[in-house]
Amino acid sequence: MRIIKNIVLVTVICVGLNAWAQQTPAPSQSETISITGATAHIGNGETIENSVIVFNDGKITAMGDASTATQGRVINASGKHIYPGFIAPVSTLGLGEVDALRQTRDFDEIGDFIPNIRSIIAYNAESKVVESLRPNGVLLAQVTPQGGRISGTSSIVQLDAWNWEDAAIKTDDGIHLRWPNSFKRGRWWLGEDPAWKPDDKYAERTEEVRSYLNEAKAYGKASASSKNEGFEAMQGLFSGSKKLYVYAQGEREIIDGVTMAKEAGIAQVILVGGYEAYKIIPFLKKHNIPVLVNRVHTTPRADDDDYDLPYKLPKLLADGGLVVGLNAKGQMERMNTRNLPFYAGHLVGQGLDKETAVQMITLNTAKILGIDTHYGSLEVGKSATLFVSDGDALDMRTNILTHAFIDGREISLESHQTKLWKRYMGKYSGN
Repeated sequence: MRIIKNIVLVTVICVGLNAWAQQTPAPSQSETISITGATAHIGNGETIENSVIVFNDGKITAMGDASTATQGRVINASGKHIYPGFIAPVSTLGLGEVDALRQTRDFDEIGDFIPNIRSIIAYNAESKVVESLRPNGVLLAQVTPQGGRISGTSSIVQLDAWNWEDAAIKTDDGIHLRWPNSFKRGRWWLGEDPAWKPDDKYAERTEEVRSYLNEAKAYGKASASSKNEGFEAMQGLFSGSKKLYVYAQGEREIIDGVTMAKEAGIAQVILVGGYEAYKIIPFLKKHNIPVLVNRVHTTPRADDDDYDLPYKLPKLLADGGLVVGLNAKGQMERMNTRNLPFYAGHLVGQGLDKETAVQMITLNTAKILGIDTHYGSLEVGKSATLFVSDGDALDMRTNILTHAFIDGREISLESHQTKLWKRYMGKYSGN
């Protein structure tokens, strides 16, 4: 009898924890929905005042000004704003929950050259961190491995699902290469000088990358007697079905990384970070390299940099004619991903046009990730992945979502944080 009671108790606890962890994913869209009266931020730099957006079966079927005919259920959003779902690239979202527990960290596997590691199969769709992004309008993410030199393969997911199979909208989209740094700092904890100095092993490390790329390319052209899973995963780079994401910050590193990738015959190269990319804009334009800029809420990397260089970097690159997207990489990246719209809002304070800032977390990122056919903007024929906000979604004071949809499914905006907020608001208000 005691065993049966214990089993019942464990079952109740597990069910309770699961219910607390995530809202049940929304069912498929069952009726036509029209949203009227809102200012529509299209995602391509344009807006429509007093708009009408109609969607059915998960697709936008009509949109325009107030003269556009409504259909089905009508949501009156007068005085509000409607946006495409924001997209978080190069994120470890769903790959780690508690950093202090190695068992929950699935974003960093053992090895330096492991392109065959697929992050998508480790993605935890029921992560509490995942559900915390939706109330800020972040509805899509690129699940990305970390660590090593070639970290593995990323995939793109929508953030309302039971499992990774349901969440995935594009699997194995790209390989992630962390380019060597030409400078290093001494290990102060071992008594070494902590100042930056040239790394005498930089050439050796870059040659390792060159050798791996060349061997992978040769493997694809030959009939190998045995299968190499790493080289197999690399073949999409040479056929054009995968993108190469090169993580580099310094001017020298960026030039070396892009040049080597192009010499290896890799057509689609994306720069991640690019702290000194503003110094070599003509080079990046020549090779058609888009940039995913790291979290702008940070400090300068060098003593002689402008104090506001991290803040204004995206505008410098956009003004130079590059396609620019934003990511949340930096300390506590997964937790900070919810702040992605506010990073874009900060750029407006640096003189960037507001709709261009919106574009950097919607259509630009969708283009860089290769999902712009279906996501990233409010256009007829595209996915109805969008949300309605009481005010400016780039302003943390007015980013208050009233409705959100992924592929036309109306999703819950409840999360662990909103439940706690409601609980303790009642406590301190005396209710």
